[in-house]
Amino acid sequence: MAGEADNSGEKLSWHEFFARQAQACTTPALRRFYEAGLPTEDTPIADVPLLALDFETTGLDARTDAIVSIGAVPFDLKSIRPAHGRYWVVRPSRPLSEESIAFHRITHSEVQNAPLLEAVLDELLDTLAGRVIVVHFLNIERPFLDAAARTLRGESCLFPVIDTMELEARHERQGRFQRIKKFFGVKPASIRLADSRARYGLPAYSPHHAKVDAMATAELFLAQVARHYSPQTPLSAFWL
Repeated sequence: MAGEADNSGEKLSWHEFFARQAQACTTPALRRFYEAGLPTEDTPIADVPLLALDFETTGLDARTDAIVSIGAVPFDLKSIRPAHGRYWVVRPSRPLSEESIAFHRITHSEVQNAPLLEAVLDELLDTLAGRVIVVHFLNIERPFLDAAARTLRGESCLFPVIDTMELEARHERQGRFQRIKKFFGVKPASIRLADSRARYGLPAYSPHHAKVDAMATAELFLAQVARHYSPQTPLSAFWL
């Protein structure tokens, strides 16, 4: 996916989209986010500043569900820096369901005194600015953050992501050997975060804590690069 279409209906590159938004946005934090820009597509992945991002939400639909917690961990191919990361619990705009509480273990009492997302949104955008975002399953963090920016600031927040789930699917579910396995009824390999990590010998973490999952995603990406790519592989091979 590249940036949104312009008035002629032509798709903009991510760099063109960021440049346009940097001029068009009236919200200071969103303008700063876009002005920070992006590395060029031919930048070796070893030279790209990265940030693993994870949201825990009340459900999977950005139109009707809400963010409950946010984890952000900066890293690059040399190191992961959780001590420089951020973690927020935020009060959702609708009550937590029992299913939601059982899933992410954030309770009514925790969110009761937590700030609204509006209060931390600008700080979150400043944390993301200038980095390429890495997630596990792109249909959560990008659409939920865009929906929040549109609702709370009246402007869009779109950005490229590296999706470790999509990268894992490339290597575990595509190709001639995988098609043969499918023909014979072999169940496709799981590309969930924990199962993907296990294939690389990474330790098991307790799931559904936003900062822990962000760190787990960063570790998975480093393992994927080490096994399947090179530090000199261009950014264009990864982002969506």
